[in-house]
Amino acid sequence: MRNAFADEMTKLAQQNNRVVLLSGDIGNKLFDKFKAVDERRFYNCGVAEANMMGVAAGMALSGLRPVVYTITPFTTTRCFEQIRVDVCYHKAPVVIVGTGSGLSYAELGPTHHSLEDIAILRTLPGMRVMAPCDTAELRLALRAAVAEDGPVYIRIGKKGEPAIHAQAPDLKIGTAIVVRQGIDVALLSAGTIMPEVLKAADLLQGQGISAEVVSFHTIKPLDVDYLAAASKRVKLVATVEEHGLIGGLGSAVAEWRAAANAATPLICFGTPDEFMHEVGGQEYARAKYGLTPGNIATRILAALSKA
Repeated sequence: MRNAFADEMTKLAQQNNRVVLLSGDIGNKLFDKFKAVDERRFYNCGVAEANMMGVAAGMALSGLRPVVYTITPFTTTRCFEQIRVDVCYHKAPVVIVGTGSGLSYAELGPTHHSLEDIAILRTLPGMRVMAPCDTAELRLALRAAVAEDGPVYIRIGKKGEPAIHAQAPDLKIGTAIVVRQGIDVALLSAGTIMPEVLKAADLLQGQGISAEVVSFHTIKPLDVDYLAAASKRVKLVATVEEHGLIGGLGSAVAEWRAAANAATPLICFGTPDEFMHEVGGQEYARAKYGLTPGNIATRILAALSKA
């Protein structure tokens, strides 16, 4: 996804001379083509993310369209105060991009895991929070974000994520995309965990369960229209995300469910309230926390048997 991000940023820079890119000491060679368009619009801000966010806010309030990019924990938790006060308080149109989200950097330990970013950023007034599932959604999300008049956060993967959409979907901020139609269960997925969700849907199909798979590329604002319609026609709603169970997509759906008094059962898949102190890659981490097709399908079948 990061290569697609760099490519789309280059195209945006060619089309809009107000687009600037700020990097937190990462991806310098990745942005060689961007710098070839106009090197004056690329800023390596070093390992000083709080300062970088303040600079981006100032640029945005001066009429530019800054995009801030670095590894997810360092562009979110490290500079949360600057995002809150410099960006959101002023409604500054800053696009914040976190690469290697979730457990993409699992082998580097908890300092590089990002399992709280959706939770903390969706609490901020005016902040839009997005988690595209593949490069097609990423490109469209980035364009939509740059066109916004307020702050947007986009969490993306690292590299090697498979394509989900055969062709570019119709992506609008706040409107979920149905990837596969179904009638029994609604599987709501946020971000790059989507391939596992589709595999889980295949397993459920083998058990006679028709699962609708939906890309909730936007967690804030939430697509409440889809939720209201789906809750009336499916037996179960399930959320799947490579993020903590506290404060992510599952929490957002649960909040809506309580406010709407929706009776459809809800089951949430994510990481528990703990740091991962073990060492292993992303596949290992997903298996540890049950973010696998087999576990997703098994728990859904068990929940359906009680519904």
